[in-house]
Amino acid sequence: MYTGLLHTHNLFRWLALIAIVVALIFAFQGWFAKKDWTKKDNLAGLLLTIFVDIQLVIGLILYFFVSPFTKSAFADFGAAMKNSVLRFYAVEHILIMIIALVLIHIGRVKSKKATLSVNRHKAAAIWYGIAFILILVGIPWDRALL
Repeated sequence: MYTGLLHTHNLFRWLALIAIVVALIFAFQGWFAKKDWTKKDNLAGLLLTIFVDIQLVIGLILYFFVSPFTKSAFADFGAAMKNSVLRFYAVEHILIMIIALVLIHIGRVKSKKATLSVNRHKAAAIWYGIAFILILVGIPWDRALL
């Protein structure tokens, strides 16, 4: 079960990364070229939020129920904080990714509520851009190809 969920989580990582890169490209192009907000811009943001939400659900199942890293960390949290690998999975990874998810949702809402297209693109570019940086920091790159 753990291996299957981990592989699914890894697959959705790549889908989320592709979605955020596409959404960022559309947002920056729209912002700087002052393009109209179109269905493709809306769809890019929608797919991004869907993929990160699925990532969250899978990640939470791994975190609370099946991951040997978090099981080990929860067994002795004080000792886990002294171990960089356990600390990363028990605290850093989940915290960074939840913050990134919240920023993506904020960007989605702000881009939908803005009245001018340029402001929609600007909101998406800024919020998704900050989230993208956090996601890159929070990914366990040493395990990225598993």
